[in-house]
Amino acid sequence: MKRFPFGLTIAVAISLVILCVLGGWQLKRLAWKTDLLARIEALKTAPEVPLDEALASGTDLEFRRVRLSCPSAALSRQIELFGVVDGQPVRRLIVACPTATGTILVDEGYVAETVQARPPASAGAVLISGVLRKPDKPGRINPAGAKEGLWYGRDIAAMAQALGAKDPAPVFLFAASPVRPDWPDLKPAPVPANIPNRHLEYALTWFGLAGALLAVYVAMLRRRFKAQ
Repeated sequence: MKRFPFGLTIAVAISLVILCVLGGWQLKRLAWKTDLLARIEALKTAPEVPLDEALASGTDLEFRRVRLSCPSAALSRQIELFGVVDGQPVRRLIVACPTATGTILVDEGYVAETVQARPPASAGAVLISGVLRKPDKPGRINPAGAKEGLWYGRDIAAMAQALGAKDPAPVFLFAASPVRPDWPDLKPAPVPANIPNRHLEYALTWFGLAGALLAVYVAMLRRRFKAQ
């Protein structure tokens, strides 16, 4: 009489757990992405508010539309952040503008990596309209700190220190309007375009693999014991 395949059963059980966990994780990502896309869509009709008013509101700042008057002196000093747009490497310009309670880091937009020129001096204060966004936590892909003058992660505290800015807000202001109209190479990019949402497809794939594995295992058991 053939022995029950305990080793194979344990391996199948572990594989099923892994596949189901991956499917469940994709469902959570689906809920997050759906909410994100809804908030981005709402940006199109949301009214702008003064930045200081938004910071003092105590509400969620993510994707709030705000405006800020930034003096030209603040725009004279910037650091560069590595980015990718349409698969091409770019440099995003980060400056620090004063607020009623401290400063806020402003992402002016990006220039192509091939652009060697840097922003001309601004005359007078500049009105910046944009979107507040929380930075991603530094990791392997976007480590904290700068390497050879180029930043790879949005570390607010370290960036503010590099810019000589005190009491930075916990969010970035992504400019939606041109901060330097006389420099057309600088392109505002407040929100990523064409954000994919295929998490349901991915979840069904993982659950489908789990179902197929279970079906193959059951068929194998039936054949094994039927042949006895």
